[in-house]
Amino acid sequence: MKRVLVANRGEIALRIIRGAREEDLEAVAVYSDADANSPHVLAANHSVHIGGSAPAESYLRIQGLIDAAKSSGCDAVHPGYGFLSERSEFAKAVIDAGLTWIGPPPAAIASMGDKTAARKKMRDTGVPVVPGTVEPMRTAGDASKAARTIGYPLLLKAAAGGGGRGMRVVRSESELEGAFASAKSEAEKAFGDGRVYLERYLEGPRHIEIQLLADQHGRVTSLGERECSIQRRHQKLIEEAPSLAVTPAIRRSMSEAAVRAAQAVRYQSAGTVEFLLMPNGDFYFLEMNTRLQVEHPVTEMVTGIDIVKEQIRVAAGEKLSFRQEDVRQTGHAIECRIYAEDPDSNFLPCPGVITSLRVPGGPGVRDDSGVYAGFEIPIYYDPIISKLVAWGKDRTEAIARMKRALGVYVVTGVKTTVPFHIRVMNNRHFIEGNFDTNFIEQVFFKEEEGRKLANEEVALVTAAIQVFTEERKRSVAQQPGEAAGPVSMWKYSTRPGIRKIG
Repeated sequence: MKRVLVANRGEIALRIIRGAREEDLEAVAVYSDADANSPHVLAANHSVHIGGSAPAESYLRIQGLIDAAKSSGCDAVHPGYGFLSERSEFAKAVIDAGLTWIGPPPAAIASMGDKTAARKKMRDTGVPVVPGTVEPMRTAGDASKAARTIGYPLLLKAAAGGGGRGMRVVRSESELEGAFASAKSEAEKAFGDGRVYLERYLEGPRHIEIQLLADQHGRVTSLGERECSIQRRHQKLIEEAPSLAVTPAIRRSMSEAAVRAAQAVRYQSAGTVEFLLMPNGDFYFLEMNTRLQVEHPVTEMVTGIDIVKEQIRVAAGEKLSFRQEDVRQTGHAIECRIYAEDPDSNFLPCPGVITSLRVPGGPGVRDDSGVYAGFEIPIYYDPIISKLVAWGKDRTEAIARMKRALGVYVVTGVKTTVPFHIRVMNNRHFIEGNFDTNFIEQVFFKEEEGRKLANEEVALVTAAIQVFTEERKRSVAQQPGEAAGPVSMWKYSTRPGIRKIG
């Protein structure tokens, strides 16, 4: 392996380029029209234009990526995450083209990519799964029949997808038909596959995932867990490792289940098995992500293991550079996803030009970014600016470092989620570790409403004082024969023509 095509963009493309460089490999970037001046293009040894700005015209064109790899002399392809990273047909096309695929085997991707098939496989393997169907529902009537057995509340989920798309919570039979149609339609648009299935909706779980690495020699290792419960509409916002809710016994049991899941599909490379953890310690398989995860840096920070470099070595046929007994979690790490979104306007995306940028640094701080001052965040892709990670000797220090880092993080020209993350870091429930997957919607946002109302009252009083002051200044200026000097608001507050406030 000498030259790797990075079939992605943004911060993850940069992350892979850095890993490839440290393995003494050349990296080739691909770019769309919108990404001609992106940092990953500038950082690579070579770059290839692959089409228009829309993903369907560039990053989702399998043949275009294969052609780019061949024309640039690459002998391997790394898909990153998102786009085609979990498409078995892309992995197969890369292998069929005589190139090395830096990822899991196509069969493993296919086995875990279909959520209903994965649930059945896990159930047969002895991994606990959430009660529900193992076959997709063809009609709302079929779903209604299954729901009577599963019980309400339940969750409709896309069989072919993830990331919260094609997902609906249904609390009663009267809601089922409309939710079924909505979930089916969204799944069809997002994944080209409208199949949905049912799961029992678990109240108040934590979202815990186990990071795995597996080589071609049968070794599967767990790097421990990540806490991913701080999420909005099933989209993760903040991740940390380790989890306060995971005891050594739960960690051992959950890791063993994750390893069994990977072994069941003969997994290789990096992957993540996600679980829902209940307050009583029971946990259930949710899904397996057959790719590098967005939040992999928090695991790297606490284990010291470079997951991207291990992926490259595994693809080259090497054994993992460590054994299970070598894995240790040291300290605590927290990751905040910094997006060009307006958190005070329902997280509305804010594409545009970054006019100035100051990123944090210092002890224990890592910023995986894909932008620079003058860079235009395009409308076509996920508006992520960076993944900000803070490490400390314990969770208290990690939070303190994250607050310090967020406090000096400056991005102008677009609105960002930095203020949102600062408020979460200062939230007493978060600081105490008292949260679950419903924290943002059911706790944080409710407290935020009180903050907004209080701020609005302060703003109204401030505006009233400003109007009062300006009108008195104008009144004084209009008084004839007054000697110049300091204006007394007390003296003039009762003069005719002064408009009263309130």
